[in-house]
Formats: sequence, C-alpha cells, structure tokens
Amino acid sequence: MTQAAGLKRALGLWSAVAIVVGTTIGSGIFLVPKTMVNNVGSPEWVFFVWIFGGILSLAGALTYAELAAALPEAGGEYVYLREAYGPLFAFIYGWTQMWVAKSGSIATLATAFFYYLANFWPELEKVVWVVGLPVGPGGGPLEIRRGQLLAMVVILILAAINYFGARFGGGVQVTMTIVKVALIAAVIVIGLLSPHAAVANFSTSTAAAGGVAGFFAALVAALWAYDGWNNVAMVSSEIEDPRRNLPRALILGTAAVVVIYLLANLAYFYVLSAGEVARTDRVAAEMMRKVMGEGGAAAVSVAAMISIFAALNGSILTGARVPFAMAKDGLFFRSIGQVHPRYFTPANSIVAMSVWAALLVLSGRYEDLFNYVIFSSWILYGMATASVIVLRRKRPDLPRPYKALGYPVVPVLFVLVAAALLFSTMQSRPRESLLGIGIILAGLPFYAHWRKRYLV
Repeated sequence: MTQAAGLKRALGLWSAVAIVVGTTIGSGIFLVPKTMVNNVGSPEWVFFVWIFGGILSLAGALTYAELAAALPEAGGEYVYLREAYGPLFAFIYGWTQMWVAKSGSIATLATAFFYYLANFWPELEKVVWVVGLPVGPGGGPLEIRRGQLLAMVVILILAAINYFGARFGGGVQVTMTIVKVALIAAVIVIGLLSPHAAVANFSTSTAAAGGVAGFFAALVAALWAYDGWNNVAMVSSEIEDPRRNLPRALILGTAAVVVIYLLANLAYFYVLSAGEVARTDRVAAEMMRKVMGEGGAAAVSVAAMISIFAALNGSILTGARVPFAMAKDGLFFRSIGQVHPRYFTPANSIVAMSVWAALLVLSGRYEDLFNYVIFSSWILYGMATASVIVLRRKRPDLPRPYKALGYPVVPVLFVLVAAALLFSTMQSRPRESLLGIGIILAGLPFYAHWRKRYLV
C-alpha cells in the first residue's frame, strides 16, 4: 500500500468521521438560509434545495469512497486526477486548492468566525484601513476591518496546532466536533419545542429571484454549507486501515450532515417566517433570540464560533496534504514536500497554506468568498468524480475494496449537475468565476517549469 514517506497512520475511524462532519458543518448552516430563501422564496423550495444538495453530496461521497479505498494516498483528489488523467490535471487541482479553493475556504470560515464574534464586540466591524483600488468586493475599494485581522490570527493558531502532529490535530477535531454537534442538537430541540413555533411558517413566502437562476444561486449556497465531505480523502495516507475506514467515514459522515442540516432548517422555519429568515444574516441567532431573548442569540453565536473553529481545524489538517503531495511529485516547491522529522507532519505545507489563507481573509465579504470558492471547487469535484469511470476502464485490475453504489448512474448524474452549476455560476457571478479560471490558467507556466525539471 502506497504511503507518503514520513507520514504516520495516526487517525482512526472516529477521527476520520469527525473530519467529515466537523469540516463540513462550519458556518454555512448558520448563515446561508438567508441567501437561499432570497433566491427561491419559500421554505418548501429551501428544503428542496437542501435535499437536492444533500443527495448530490452523497453521490459524491459514494463515488469518492471507491477512489479513496483504492488509492489511499496523501492528497485525495490530486491522486485520483493524476492516476486518471495524468500529471497536468493533477497539478491544476493542487494549484487551485493551494491558491483558491482550500485556502479560500479557510479564509471564508475565518471571516464567518469574526462575523459571529462581532455580536459580542461590535468594534470588530470597524474599518481600520481602506485600499483605494478596485480590488474589493464588487470591484470597489478594499476595506479592512479589525475582525479580519483577528480572523487571520485564528488561522495561524490552528496552523500551529496541526504543525505538531496529525494525532494532536485529529484529537482536537474529534473533541470540537462532539461539542459542536451537541450544541447544534440543542438549538434544534429548543426550536422544535418552542411555544413561539408555528406550522403556518412553512407556508409563508418572500420576494425572491426565482426561476432557474434563483435555484442554482440557492444551490451554490447549500453546496457551500455541504462543502468539506471530501476532505478526509486528503489525509488518506494518515488513516488507519484506510481501505475499510475511508468508505465508512465518507458515507456515514456525509449522511449525518444531511440529517443535521434538514433538522436545523426545520427548527428555523418552525419559529421564523420566510420573510424573517430573508432579513437576517444570522438565522440561528435570530431564531434563538425569538425563543429565549438576547441570551439565546448569544448562546447560538458561541455555538457557531465553536462549529467554525472545528471546520477551520479540519480544513487546515486536510488541505495542507494537497500541496505536500504535489511537491512530492516534483510539481511544486520542493520544501513543501518535506516531512517534519519530529512531528511527522507536512509542516512547511501547513505553514504555506495557512499564511496564504490568512492573507485571503482581506480579500472580501463572506458571500463573495464562498461564491469564489465554490466555482473553482466544483470544476475539480466534477473531474475527480468522473475519474472513477476513467479508472474502471484504464486500470480494471486496481484493487477496489469498495465499489461505488449505483455506478455508473451516480457519478454521471453528479458530473452533469456539477456542469449545470458551473454554467449557472458563470452567468450569475462572472467576476468571481473568471477570477477563479484565471488563477487556474496562471498555474500552467509553473507546471511547465516544474514538469521540465522533474523529467530532467
């Protein structure tokens, strides 16, 4: 079994499940219902989008389970793309993860962390510096707030935690995931048992974009909340008994997230009308405020910050393995592929990705960031999912301890929906989409350089 030199299999099944659940459930479930209802207009459609996004994510998890069990190496999708399509597409994936997708996801989570902390310290919203160039959200000036500087510090603290060992980082992930799920469960129960709840709220509606464009805009928001189910594959070389534990973690973890999200939205709309959800940036806090007053809103803000903290930890733990794998293949800076001699972690990769993610915190608002991340991510998810079909034909003798349920229908449907999502996002968010494509293309000269040196 291939294993990246120097990395140790220190993460068991529950650590793997905690990575799936803890990395997926971050800020999205607390923030995106507003975006969703403003695009589709009613609770019924919001639930439909959540279910559709959940089925899509489960389809991806079922497919990835086969790939992860067959190729349990550091880097996840990087390895699948390399084996299916060759080093160029693997490099594009790794390049995009480093500079856009994973680093942008970390930056988005850290931004959401500061949003919730601002409930307690509103001065975090204060602008401390304005860059008078058209580099901010929407092409306007870039405003830097105190909270963004704090978010950068949080990223660097978690980078330090993961620097000192996968077992240490995995232990933090398990603990924080248990706490976060317990807190979210408490919010759900309080909402469902509230005397302020009303079944009539499920029949309310609000003005919305509507149509196909509205549906896909809501789906982008839902998929941001579901983003992260694939992260455990990135640490495949550090999972104990990966051929057994990786499929279990992917499927069980993703299914658990879908159930939690549906129950949370059931509680939100049981207490709040569609119009109330459409007017609040922090739907869970607003629900708890209506049920328990300001103390309830403060409690859910703490729960959200714990949830985001766990997702940030999982993202750094997993994401750093991608540039590490790329460097091991000679397709990135050589120092990024080094393993720490004492802690057995890709230490330089952790530092590099975390520092870049911290800088990306300065680049925009929460909603702009998640659109920026989702577009580039789903180009790669679609290609990686299609690789299960390519590898069935290209490497039929590859050992497959687990075979994707519903093959080939499940991966084909996933790829088709991913293509439709990308097309819709290109139309509705052309600036963010083109910027993501531009960063991908910017990597090609670097690939040519590293590939030439590697071949020599």
